[in-house]
Amino acid sequence: MALKLQQGQVWQCGNQYVRIVQLERLEVGYKSAANLKFTGGKHEHTSKKDFCRLLKGATLISPKPVESLPPESP
Repeated sequence: MALKLQQGQVWQCGNQYVRIVQLERLEVGYKSAANLKFTGGKHEHTSKKDFCRLLKGATLISPKPVESLPPESP
């Protein structure tokens, strides 16, 4: 199954978390950290090909579902 990379996605690679911060045609900017708050993490840039190799075997962390908004009154 092919997944499409998108800016803002969070992946779990072992005990590290990786968040895509900048996505371009041939390059990916990402931040890696030990926790989901990404405090103290470091920014890195790499080619898309190398980034996909990094994500091999990783798990995509699903974003929390958006709570339903109350209906607008006319």
